[in-house]
Amino acid sequence: MLPEDCLSIILSFTSPEDALRASLVSSCFRSASDSDLVWERFLPSDYAEIVSNSVTPLMFCSKKELFQCLSDSVLIDGGNKVFKLEKPSGKKCYILSAKELSITWSSNPLYWSWISMAESRFCRVAVLRTTDWLEIGGKIRTKMLTPNTTYGAYLIMKISERAYGLDLMASEITLEVGNQVCSSNVFLKHGEGSKEMGNLGHKKEGSVREREDGWMEVELGEFYSGEKDEQVKMSLMEVKGCHLKGGLLIEGIEFRPKH
Repeated sequence: MLPEDCLSIILSFTSPEDALRASLVSSCFRSASDSDLVWERFLPSDYAEIVSNSVTPLMFCSKKELFQCLSDSVLIDGGNKVFKLEKPSGKKCYILSAKELSITWSSNPLYWSWISMAESRFCRVAVLRTTDWLEIGGKIRTKMLTPNTTYGAYLIMKISERAYGLDLMASEITLEVGNQVCSSNVFLKHGEGSKEMGNLGHKKEGSVREREDGWMEVELGEFYSGEKDEQVKMSLMEVKGCHLKGGLLIEGIEFRPKH
């Protein structure tokens, strides 16, 4: 017997998953849960900027349709980033392309090459030809992410069949927020699932795991995105072995909520 607007306000304090579930209760609930009032609350505050930065124009007639567009991967910022909303929670996810990362000597074709791959989200991925100094870094500001959320940072990669030297010595992975540093070691080889990562200030061993999209990933660490804007830096490097290594493909670094 509640007015539809009142019901919409109540649903707006839930989650996208709860609103979709409520729409199955009755036609009244369905109408209330489809309201722009509900889905406006589920969209990030900077959604207009994200829409304007989309490489391909987004077609939508309601805030619910816009949410559905953004819950699919959207290429933004000239094709150098991917933005996505988690469908159940509406929390932000980002992928920075390899072009957005700091890769030592990546502009030198003797060491790295840039190729297109049909299975990549981006127009180019970085391919390690040969080097004795492997260093890959990335950074993001927490204001780009959903506040009060724990995030994981993941290097998206592949190891080619002709790879060499990558697993002779462990690579060091670090994640830094302010004066807190999380460090870990990982052997770049096909693994059997990931081991527990250390919290900030601790050091444990990580591993490579398969992703559902056909790529592989290494967790670089986790951090908390609070109300304060902070810069988060992460890196993977192996510079101590002095041996040649090659056959590593880098697509980018993903930031997604941890559950």
